[in-house]
Amino acid sequence: MSNPGASGVRQVTVEADDADIRLDRWFRRHHPELTHGRLEQLLRGGQVRLDGKRAKSGDRVAAGQVIRIPPIKAAQPADKPQRAIAAPPGLVEDLKARIVHRDPLVLALNKPPGLAVQGGSRTSVHVDGLLDALQFEAKERPRLVHRLDRDTSGLLVLGRTAGAAAKLAEAFRRRDTTKLYWAILVGVPKAEKGRIDLPLAKTAVGRHGRESMAVDHEEGDDAVTDYVVADTVGKHVALVVLRPLTGRTHQLRAHCAALGTPILGDTKYGVRPDGEGGLPEAEAGLHLHAARLVMPHPQSGRLDLFAEPPPHFRSTMKAYGFSPPRDVAVVGAR
Repeated sequence: MSNPGASGVRQVTVEADDADIRLDRWFRRHHPELTHGRLEQLLRGGQVRLDGKRAKSGDRVAAGQVIRIPPIKAAQPADKPQRAIAAPPGLVEDLKARIVHRDPLVLALNKPPGLAVQGGSRTSVHVDGLLDALQFEAKERPRLVHRLDRDTSGLLVLGRTAGAAAKLAEAFRRRDTTKLYWAILVGVPKAEKGRIDLPLAKTAVGRHGRESMAVDHEEGDDAVTDYVVADTVGKHVALVVLRPLTGRTHQLRAHCAALGTPILGDTKYGVRPDGEGGLPEAEAGLHLHAARLVMPHPQSGRLDLFAEPPPHFRSTMKAYGFSPPRDVAVVGAR
């Protein structure tokens, strides 16, 4: 529920579907046109409040709480200085070459591993800061509607207008999307296919101030992942297709680790094998890739997008004799 004031300030009540998510994620869901940098400015200035009190982007919201929202569109010009970042040579051209879909309303990239989607205290180069270069002929700068971890590669969808971004973000919020990830696991799950239904909660912040997730049956948020094993090398390594039905932080990484089969290259939740058991050494890097995405198009029909895995992933697949699991990948896609 929203109650606009005479000054354009709105008081929005948090609905039950949004309970227990971070405040910054609430804004990504409902106001994808607002960049993370601008939200941080509004929070520091006390213009965005939670139940009348100052808040931080990482605060969790509860059903029934009231969020104070200033006029966002009037504040957008202040975002411009945030976008002017010094990108490494060739990065912008590389991103342009990674476009897998482009139409008047939607842009989709095959994000490389190691590139953050949004900025932070230790992140100066990120996709959000480079989006001016991906405006092309459109009248507006493209907008983020969802995120990928820095080290996860694959499909990243952007809205090319405010209306398109809102519809795309709403599709993610309603879970009217099918997201399929490829992952190479250290070890083989006991079942060839199954569902991982384990609630996740943020643990104490680890080294370097980075958050970590753990299974927590008392305080954790619902987290559900379906999986299919596409291929294996004995009991040592498996290529799997993962389909998250919820969107918790680090969900796939934490769920695979909880099975006892962490994702190859995941130093936070597991370790990488170095040729153990006579297996070839794996390429460095997290072996988690957002390969396929099926979702409603903002205008009509549905988008069905695919992104090739990055070089380190392809190299490891070749070393282990894995073929791309394209037939398996369509399981569950609507």
